[in-house]
Order: sequence, then structure tokens, then C-alpha cells
Amino acid sequence: MRYRSTRGTGATLDFEQVTLAGLAPDGGLYVPEEWPHFSHDAIAALAGLSYAETAVRVMRPFVGDALSDDELRALCTQAYGRFAHRAVTPLAQLDERHWVLELFHGPTLAFKDVALQLLGLFFERFLSDRDTHLTVIGATSGDTGSAAIDALAGRAKVDIFMLHPQGRVSDVQRRQMTTVKAPNVHNIAVEGTFDDAQALVKAMFAEPAFARRFSLSAVNSINWARLMAQIVYYFYAAVRLGAPQRPVAFSVPTGNFGDVFAGYAAAKMGLPIARLIVATNVNDIVARALRDGDYSAGEVTPTAAPSMDIQVSSNFERLLFDLDADAVPGQMAAFANERAMRLTARQRAGAAALFTGVRIDADEMALAMRWACEGSGQVLDPHTSIGLAAARATELPANVPVVTLATAHPGKFRDAVERATGVRPGLPSRVGALFEREERYDVLPAELEAIKDFISARATSARSG
Repeated sequence: MRYRSTRGTGATLDFEQVTLAGLAPDGGLYVPEEWPHFSHDAIAALAGLSYAETAVRVMRPFVGDALSDDELRALCTQAYGRFAHRAVTPLAQLDERHWVLELFHGPTLAFKDVALQLLGLFFERFLSDRDTHLTVIGATSGDTGSAAIDALAGRAKVDIFMLHPQGRVSDVQRRQMTTVKAPNVHNIAVEGTFDDAQALVKAMFAEPAFARRFSLSAVNSINWARLMAQIVYYFYAAVRLGAPQRPVAFSVPTGNFGDVFAGYAAAKMGLPIARLIVATNVNDIVARALRDGDYSAGEVTPTAAPSMDIQVSSNFERLLFDLDADAVPGQMAAFANERAMRLTARQRAGAAALFTGVRIDADEMALAMRWACEGSGQVLDPHTSIGLAAARATELPANVPVVTLATAHPGKFRDAVERATGVRPGLPSRVGALFEREERYDVLPAELEAIKDFISARATSARSG
């Protein structure tokens, strides 16, 4: 399997290269040159398999010769052995047709663990054969940072610098990042929004000399390996609800578009997905783009679902490329200059065949949270509740089960959950004495040179170079 950039320039890479690279040098995102296809029988054969074995079979075509079957299986077994539930990503039933896919049983209580526990092992395995020290940089709206830090803390040949928007993540999310004392972990609170932090990360990748000097790599969903790992749970859930004999719909709380693009990839691979519901909060750039063809960024509005407080959804570029590759370089150039661009007719028609965008406000989120709590005893976090509200608002055939992706443990958003339900969720004991540990982070302006200077002074590759 080879990978190419959505911007259409540069060499194609294999899986090992694309994992270590993260973002393409031309500013684009890597995508497979072709989608592997799973037959009806191949999907049916996933029934009854463990999550780790399902992961091996689903990811095998993307990994190619970079890892043997035994190596891939060992890494998957190790990654998912840290999860608190034996099913890794279990399904919970809300009523006769609505389900939630619990993706929060990993060490940092968020869906990002499903991919990042594995990505950390990929980094370690591939770097073991190289005389290279990797500098991982990332931007987080909350959960990516803690999951990436947990996956990479203390690992050899890796430094991680994580940018989060100051004051715009929950106290649990922040402490899960800033109380980790490993010497290779560096937390930066950016005086701005998540979009500002994400733009700074992309700008550093776009400077070839800086990127080469520090061997930059990414853990955000701009890294293809992360999206690849997220494809697995669509297959895992759908097969348990009757696929491939019947289609399944998924509702996905959406910020950066990576999680729902993994569902699109699963559909391209042959999984019968009836509909992908793109659930946004009031920061609804993706819902507007899918509805009206208008991809224009406004100001970020802080909400009770901070991981979705995004106006620039990076992974949307991957979808646009898959639907109309020739249009993407011009579209992204226009967006960089004007923070707005239009989808082509081909892109709009292709997206409409599978996606429905739904905007959910704060009241609708709270009502969905109460509905789940009162009707089935399921306590959901704000992001998952937005997904559930969108699922309930979308008309689908009665025989199609609808799975909402539960992206975070409710204990990470205790205040918002308590306001809506009267229930104050606790944190699982496995997170330890989170509020008793000392925090460590630096506050920096949202300025490229300030961030580069900070990394230059601390990255191991700079000290050893």
C-alpha cells in the first residue's frame, strides 16, 4: 500500500514512512492510493473475533510489508490489553434501535486511546530500526493531548510537544496532560483557540528546514495511522449488529472530521453503512458545508463540548480529495487566503450519498443527555449527547440500527453532566489521584516563532545534533 498527499505533489510513501511523517511536506494529508475492498464473506468472518484480531484483519491491507502478521498482532494485543473492558469498544443499548459504542475504556477515558495506544507502539517499533529521534508535535481540543501523552510518555527516541488552548479544555482533560512528569513530555497552553494551535502545528510542518531539523511527526488525526486504527471499531460494531446482512447507521460527534472520515473509509472498504450522521455543536462549519456546500470559518464559540469547538476541520480535506481530487489544491489555497471556499457539485453529490450534517445546540444536547439517563440509565458526556441528539433527529428506515459513538467518559465533563441530569459522574479509579498531582505546563502566545523557540530549546534532537 502506498500513500499520496491530498495536495497532489511529492513522493508516495509506504506505511512506515507515512506513520513517521504525519503531515505531507506540501501541507496536504496522506491518503491511500486505493481503498482495499472486503467481500461479504470477509466481513461476515469477523463475527466472534476479539477486538485485537479484528484490528489485525481490518488494518492488514493498509500496513503492507511494514509489519508481519505476527508483529501487527503482537502490537494490537499489547495496545488493547490496557483497556478496562474485555470487549475494548462495547456496545450499550438505549432503546429498540439506538445504541452507543463506548470508546472510552482506554487509559485516558476517550476514543483517542483506541488509535493512540497503537500509534505509540508503531512509533517505538519503527524507530527501533533507525538512528532517528522523533519530535512529535500536536494540537488538542482536549482528548488527543492526554491520549498521546499517555501513549508516548517515557518512550525512547520520542519527544512530544502538545499545544492546547488555554482555558478551553475541561479541568480533567488539562490535568491528564499536565500532571505527567515524563522528561520527554512538554505541554504548551496557547493563548488562543484550538484552531490557532492547529494552525501553528501545520505551519511548523510547512517549514522544511525546521521539520527536517527536528524530524517532526504528528499524533493528531492528520496522521494516517490514527485514522486507520479508528476504522476498526466501525467494523467491530456493525458486525455485532448484523452486518454484512444488514446496514448500520452511525452518528459521530464531529470536530476535526477524523473520526467520521474513518467511517467513510470503512464504507469505501465494503462495510454496509446506511448513513454517517455528522453531529456538530454550534461550531457547525462541517454541517453547513454538507448542507449548503459552504465551507467558511467563523469565530469559535466556547461550549460544554470543547473537543468540538473547531471551525477548521482538517480531515474534511481528505473527503474532498476522495470525491474530487483535482479541485482540492485550489480549494485549500482559497481557504488559506479567505477562510472560505465552495464545494464542487461532484463533492456535494458524493457527500450527500452517505453523510447527513446535523447542528445541535446546548438545549438539544441537554435533552438528549437526560433522555439517555432517564430512559436507560446511561450517563453520557456532552459530545456523545450531541451525537445522540443528531441520531434521534435523523430519519432512517425503521430496521436500521443507529450507533452513536460515545467519545469520552462522562466523568471528564462532570459539571456539564450534572447540570443536565442532576447526576455528578465520578472518575474510574484507574485514573488515580488526578487532582492531587502537581501540574506542569508553559503558557505561550499563539505566535509561530514563540512556539518554535520553545521546541528548539527543549527537543532532544536539538541538544544532540
